Amino acid sequence: MIGPTPIRALVADDEAFARQRILQLLRQEPDFQVVRECAHGGETVEAIRELKPDVVFLDIQMPELDGFGVLEAIGPERMPLTIFATAFDQHAMQAFEVSALDYLLKPIDPDRMAKALARARAMLRGTQPDGLRLQLETLLAAGNQSDAHLTRVLVKHDEHHVFVKAGDIQWIEAEDNYVRLHVEGTSHLLRMSMATLLSRLDPKEFRRIHRSSIVNLDQIHEVHPWFSGDHVVIMKDGTRLTMSRTYRDQFKELG
Repeated sequence: MIGPTPIRALVADDEAFARQRILQLLRQEPDFQVVRECAHGGETVEAIRELKPDVVFLDIQMPELDGFGVLEAIGPERMPLTIFATAFDQHAMQAFEVSALDYLLKPIDPDRMAKALARARAMLRGTQPDGLRLQLETLLAAGNQSDAHLTRVLVKHDEHHVFVKAGDIQWIEAEDNYVRLHVEGTSHLLRMSMATLLSRLDPKEFRRIHRSSIVNLDQIHEVHPWFSGDHVVIMKDGTRLTMSRTYRDQFKELG
């Protein structure tokens, strides 16, 4: 009788010892087949695109491109099931563990590895694309938290999802329970409150100028006085926004 199709795994870590540890543990699992080892992020992206593995054991800190950069390069819709193998601190790991994806804290414990593989098996038998996308969002959010400020945002564009770099956002406006990100002639709707998004953005780059708008400071062209203490903010693309006097004083701090 022919057995089930092996689960094809790719191991990506710049430390040879760490790769060998994962390989050693995977060799004890007859239903896992390692299709390639990778030592840096760029090589990992190429291997994922070429081989389309079922699961990737992915280090976070790698040369050229870190683990989150690999996720970004491949895209959530095409990224295989991802298990992080990382030396990140316990605080970040707790954020990862909230999601249905998994992480392995170095040095890798065999029992912890067994649990991760069990999760991988379960997910590969019944993974839903939307669920996988949400799991990647959670991991990316956790990665952004480790950098203190949001560096990229996952947004829906037509029938797929794309990453928007925080620095590419020109300005943001509130739309009910959503925010609209204006980026180089287009816009993206994101389900998040203005206050939550503002708390995640770098205050050296983004400031609120009105209860319904946030601007990228680098995208401001001119600021002019207007009526009743308000000001008009003219963005580099010509967009005119109102700065209410409530938020005016913060710009004096920027001096």
